[in-house]
Amino acid sequence: MKPVFSNVGIVGAGAMGRGIAQIAAQAGSAVLLFDTHAEATRAARVAVFSQWDKLCEKGRLQPAAVALHKSRLTDAASLTALASCDLIVEAVIERLDIKTSLFNELQSMVGSNTVLATNTSSLSVTAIAAQLKRPGQFAGLHFFNPVPLMKVVEVVAGLKTSAEVCSRLSAYVRQMGHTPVQAQDTPGFIVNHAGRGYGTEALRIISEGVADFATVDRILKDQIGFKLGPFELMDLTALDVSHPVMESIYHQYFEEPRYRPSVITAQRLAGGVLGKKVGEGFYRYEGGVAQVSPEPIPPVVDDMPPVWVSPRAARLSELLLLLKKLGAKIETGASPSPQALTLVAPLGFDITTVAVVERLDPARTIGIDMLVDDAATKRRVLATNPATRADMRRAAHALLARDGKAVSVIRDSGGFVSQRVVATIVNIACDMCQQSVCSPADLETAVTLGLGYPLGPLAMGNLYGPTNVLEVLFNMQTVYGDPRYRPSPWLRRRGAIGLSLLHEED
Repeated sequence: MKPVFSNVGIVGAGAMGRGIAQIAAQAGSAVLLFDTHAEATRAARVAVFSQWDKLCEKGRLQPAAVALHKSRLTDAASLTALASCDLIVEAVIERLDIKTSLFNELQSMVGSNTVLATNTSSLSVTAIAAQLKRPGQFAGLHFFNPVPLMKVVEVVAGLKTSAEVCSRLSAYVRQMGHTPVQAQDTPGFIVNHAGRGYGTEALRIISEGVADFATVDRILKDQIGFKLGPFELMDLTALDVSHPVMESIYHQYFEEPRYRPSVITAQRLAGGVLGKKVGEGFYRYEGGVAQVSPEPIPPVVDDMPPVWVSPRAARLSELLLLLKKLGAKIETGASPSPQALTLVAPLGFDITTVAVVERLDPARTIGIDMLVDDAATKRRVLATNPATRADMRRAAHALLARDGKAVSVIRDSGGFVSQRVVATIVNIACDMCQQSVCSPADLETAVTLGLGYPLGPLAMGNLYGPTNVLEVLFNMQTVYGDPRYRPSPWLRRRGAIGLSLLHEED
């Protein structure tokens, strides 16, 4: 099949540029690779050739295909050598002045039908195109690193970008073997915007002293199914990359509270504690392996108290069945006896508030997170309040660990770890749909492919229940009085009447 763009120029021979050059050549295009440092261009071509040779050794490419791919990738001695290209993709340093200057130079030498594209991840496509004579021929084409493996590409329309240009770029991305998603020119586009909820809410949880880094990571991996916890992920991407993105999106959205960065990452960035690449981040690394303290061993309690469960508990019938299976002696009275361990299972509220509102003895009250079906999770999470007695804490931990399932005990806060993070992720995604940043379907695709989440954020909202997510947000807004938990109108409309979040019509 003939490629949509026969002659492609790539400006910038770093990791992104060489990756784009590789898949463009594999798509059948003749590729010219240029960098202001000629040695960088040669090194990039050698690296791409080596990658093809390795794929051949593994049997994933035939020798004839390797030879053909190599014949299509050529060094460009100067920028003017790209004049005959019908697509030029820029992958240079993330600075508006440098990118603007580059495209001004390019537009003076290319034909009127040449499409110019920027691989920017954080700058405005419209701002880069502002001085161009043909802004309709300019778009964002945002690849992710490593380009050959990260299969999603954001096709970003600037204010004046032609719909035909976006359509052609999308078709070309498919020829590259990747999946295009259409995004409007808003801060963070799709992936970086949707990703704000995971790390930023986890950092807020840490800042409140609810749990430590390892516990938060364990909870989100075992309860929700994330491949990496938020602090493992930030260690992998490194804070010199992730923290500036947090600040950039926050400021570009004029200090929208949902995207507020954390002083924790700002301090660590200033101190050079960047993550895995320097051997120290949220974890310390030896030989590239994170050194994580072992989990606390469940306590042994010989004299287990009876258990009384609040009738307002989320998933009440499931919780009672679980306790029965664990061998608990369950009280059924209207209120707990003076000896009973009292279990509550709120959505969004803190355990202290629940104990006061339900007139329970705080000293004997423990919370359990029931947002997720117990059968579907690898970990149970309990929360104490400031008055919880140590013996009741130990009894609850021992009881819920009887069948060998992992148990984490955290401190009181509005909402459990998973509730807070899931609700924030879903709420931000719904707000993106409200703003028409992209279609709901493209949002789901971009997040699952670009961020590796176990589910897209809208599917996540469906799984745990739109009304549950709304309840968490409303209650957290009550607890904190913070607009960052303000539910999106898009979520409120759907959650209130039980429609699928994937439904695109109001």
